[in-house]
Amino acid sequence: MSEPTGRPHGHHRLTAVTDLHAAYTQDLDPSQRSALTSWLAFTATFAGVRMITYSIRAGRGPFRNLSVGGEHLHHYIWGILGLTAVGAVAVRGDRTAVQHPLVATAYGSSLGLIVDEFALLLDLKDVYWERQGRLSVDVGTVAIGGSGVYFTAIPLARQFTRRRRRRSGGHRPV
Repeated sequence: MSEPTGRPHGHHRLTAVTDLHAAYTQDLDPSQRSALTSWLAFTATFAGVRMITYSIRAGRGPFRNLSVGGEHLHHYIWGILGLTAVGAVAVRGDRTAVQHPLVATAYGSSLGLIVDEFALLLDLKDVYWERQGRLSVDVGTVAIGGSGVYFTAIPLARQFTRRRRRRSGGHRPV
């Protein structure tokens, strides 16, 4: 079925996706793209790790705790290793490598792994499932919301809005 404009249903959605992609690739500078990519990786990793740990605790799904010599390996370890790799790339200083989306993804994901266990690192006690473990969720949620809005969502939304206004001749699309 067509919309009143004569355009096929879904045309506005496709145009919005095209405008969003263009705003990301053409209107954001490399630093802004890196910030957005890092934020998305942080958010996805933080949420994904929470889901995985809940499934492990419930005994559901394919995931299990990883132990070496009877010692549980917490996922903040993988976050520290990821940040070490990102730091090595940054110290090398090659602009092309530093601004690569995989570096931003590794950075955001690594931080997500570490922040998810913030309460454990703060007290040096495994409080993940205790009341004190809620602090990690709170810190992660504030980090996701605050950094997402400030560093990434606002610049992307501005460019997306400008692009949409230019397309509609300065008027808001209906």
